[in-house]
Amino acid sequence: MIFASNLAAGSNQMLLASLLMPPCVLSLSTARSFASRAFFDLKGGKGCHPVYLFLSSRGAKDTTISKANKKIKEPLEIEKLACILEGFKMVLVVRNDLKMGKGKIAAQCSHASLGLYKKLLHRAPEALSRWEMCGQPKVVVKIDSEEDMLVLQERAKSLNIPTHITVDAGRTQIAPNSRTVMAVLGPIEMVDDVTGVLKLL
Repeated sequence: MIFASNLAAGSNQMLLASLLMPPCVLSLSTARSFASRAFFDLKGGKGCHPVYLFLSSRGAKDTTISKANKKIKEPLEIEKLACILEGFKMVLVVRNDLKMGKGKIAAQCSHASLGLYKKLLHRAPEALSRWEMCGQPKVVVKIDSEEDMLVLQERAKSLNIPTHITVDAGRTQIAPNSRTVMAVLGPIEMVDDVTGVLKLL
């Protein structure tokens, strides 16, 4: 943005009006137009007032924010499948070796499902809508170790199925930075290809 004050007076009504107004914020194109007219009046020898143009640092910040907003991540591959396949579900894989209590498991499953939901909200909204239309089905299964969970995550990645693993802060029951639950969402058959061998919790 450009701040303009005391723009030149002349026959142009816009310039004359500017003398009666306090300093204001003008668009870049408007400020340039005023400045060029004022400069013309100065060269012509007409009575005028000096022109003061100040570049606001806010404009630079706005430009930076605008560029940051343009860096939007590409849609996930699963988004394409939402237009072809109807059945979607979410599976929550819980580490059984951590021996978490029922309340702890419920909280960790909530973290995992919400984390995956937020990931899909902007990168796979159609897939998310398809899952919601199915009634938001969720299945909770168990796995024996962190290593086995990471193997499943790699399997899901190879099929372009999105996942989210919750990492606990370690305030209660378990050690800090423990991977507790992995959420997987996608077409039923593809998800079963990843988690189908696991038993229900």
